[in-house]
Amino acid sequence: MNIYVDFDDCLCETARHFSLLVKDLFGIWVPYEEIRYFNLQKSFSLEEKDYEEMMLKAHSPEVLLSYEETPGAVAVVREWLEKGHQVSVITGRPYSAFEASRQWLDRHDLSEVPLYCLNKYGRDSFIKNSDFSLEIEDYRKMHFDYAVEDSPSAFPFFDHLPELKVMVIDRPWNKDAVFPGKNYQRCFDWEMIRDLVKPADSGAEG
Repeated sequence: MNIYVDFDDCLCETARHFSLLVKDLFGIWVPYEEIRYFNLQKSFSLEEKDYEEMMLKAHSPEVLLSYEETPGAVAVVREWLEKGHQVSVITGRPYSAFEASRQWLDRHDLSEVPLYCLNKYGRDSFIKNSDFSLEIEDYRKMHFDYAVEDSPSAFPFFDHLPELKVMVIDRPWNKDAVFPGKNYQRCFDWEMIRDLVKPADSGAEG
């Protein structure tokens, strides 16, 4: 099987760190549980210049490397790899964040997992003239059987894969999201994600 895994708030707890970062930078306290919008500028009520400052700081190598693992994520991905599945991490981070992101994966025993930077959200404005390592047209040639995502803004990137099973990690900003189809399922932790993929494992073994 081919499995797509998003990075931020799927493999690591990015938004929890952002909540503390915004408090440190601007004295604005929005607890993680109250981050209602995937648009962080809106969630934190930031002016454009403050949003850019936050995003630049959040994408610095030392901060990217400090993000904590989402509980259970690495163990499940490792199980998939050991069963021979292909896992690809496809992140909306710009390519300038690639090296630190790669280091994070390597440090968490995921050195064999390929990492691609795809401009999912048009966020390159905070790092001027950003590059991305995966073009949209090349991404759309890729095939996946399962996907792990948290952002409703990424759902259109699955339109070309009608059989794809999308596991949406439950986050405050997707509580009210309308899923595009029955192939989308809300997952409350990585144990649930593991259980959803297990039937496919059993079928392959049989």
